[in-house]
Amino acid sequence: MIHNYWYDSPAQAGWAAYMAVRFLMGCNNQRSIVYIDGFNLYYGAVKGGPHKWLDFQRLFSMLRPDDDIQKIWYFTALIDGPRRAFQERYLEALETLSLVEVVLGRYKFRTARCTVRGCDFDGNREFKIPEEKRTDVNIAIQMVDDAHNQRADRMILVSGDSDLVPAVHRAKQSHPEVKVIVYVPSRDPQRGAAVELRGAADKDKTLPLVLIPRAQFPNPVRGGREGKIWKPEGW
Repeated sequence: MIHNYWYDSPAQAGWAAYMAVRFLMGCNNQRSIVYIDGFNLYYGAVKGGPHKWLDFQRLFSMLRPDDDIQKIWYFTALIDGPRRAFQERYLEALETLSLVEVVLGRYKFRTARCTVRGCDFDGNREFKIPEEKRTDVNIAIQMVDDAHNQRADRMILVSGDSDLVPAVHRAKQSHPEVKVIVYVPSRDPQRGAAVELRGAADKDKTLPLVLIPRAQFPNPVRGGREGKIWKPEGW
């Protein structure tokens, strides 16, 4: 039987030919790229716990054992204050992982004003709130670029941020053959609802926190500027 396949573009035809070659060569594992929203992961699943020394290659080899992971993108921003040195040490440990690439946004403070009714405080009612900027934009750009260049069969997004919904829609619209799977990092059911982002994905799950203690770096990590990278106190 002869099948005639029609494609809307040369890119789609090339994609089909590529997948046919992979099948004939026995390469059945799906190519995956992971996108980690660092602050969302931290506040949703790691903050306050003793397992911050997280090895992402180990984590995703357990989480997606049948995937051929091509790249793990970690999006974050350098914080201000005395704990920045701990964060920099962790980023240095991540640099020892061959699949992980760190993308830095910005971390800054914005001014907010107390609007609590009935508050009789006579002092300054304005205060600073830390917020991280550009991560959602950086993730969106990378996802769309990877979809356009056909670098993956699956995109694994670790976040619960609804700001990423347009990026998911765009990646799926331009390349519907690429599946987007969302893992929401959360210990709190309300925070972990992430209804909009879950609804935009092909599949969605809550990140299994039971894996985090099993996916820690050794202490020390071999490498870095001094040959060894030690886990910060309390991590």
